[in-house]
Amino acid sequence: MIILKRPIITEKSMILAKSGLYTFEIDKNATKPQVAKVVADKFNVKILEVKIINVKGKTKSQKRVRKSYNTSGYKKAIVKVQKGQIIPLFETPKEEAVVTTAEGEPIRLKEKKDILGRTKVKVEKSAVGAAPTTQRKVITGK
Repeated sequence: MIILKRPIITEKSMILAKSGLYTFEIDKNATKPQVAKVVADKFNVKILEVKIINVKGKTKSQKRVRKSYNTSGYKKAIVKVQKGQIIPLFETPKEEAVVTTAEGEPIRLKEKKDILGRTKVKVEKSAVGAAPTTQRKVITGK
């Protein structure tokens, strides 16, 4: 039986991950000791606490036909690890990229996410060569 199905990566779970609480979707028949043992073995961390939540399915309506259907529910576990230990699956890397222009001049780009989840790209001045003198922000939507 597969106990851990997938990690749940949402904005809320990423905030919880900073404080040592990690969220996983688990099997419907899994118990707290089983979840604790599997997470400890798989990620080499010490588990302090496991909370399990049953999430009910939702009723959704179809767009073109006047009918509705039910989505299936799932079970999720919130696992608390010992202070100082992390699960690298939930860590976000800080991205920086170097792009060269047509003249061969390097430009450094920094990417950040805003509150709505859109990506902001910031073009910075480069120390080498004649780079753009102004900074500009480009917002790309989803």
